Amino acid sequence: MPKTIPIRQCTGCREQKPKKELIRVVRSPEGEVSLDFRGKAPGRGAYLCRDAACLKKAMKSRALERSLSVAIPQEVFDRLLAEMEAGDG
Repeated sequence: MPKTIPIRQCTGCREQKPKKELIRVVRSPEGEVSLDFRGKAPGRGAYLCRDAACLKKAMKSRALERSLSVAIPQEVFDRLLAEMEAGDG
């Protein structure tokens, strides 16, 4: 039986994609917001495509903040944008 691929929804474009293609933004139990590239950090997670347009949509609609129920610091957005520009997708 083939292994199932976990599917997650991008908070920017709302498209369903395989988990490995997305970047996870996580709110830790202590309330800190960070990027989780392994996908295994404890806490509440939200996913974004590796596309700057999706990040801009999520920022404009405040989708990440609603998903994580916390205000997102500008440094997290800056780091996400840098990762997307430097990344392969």
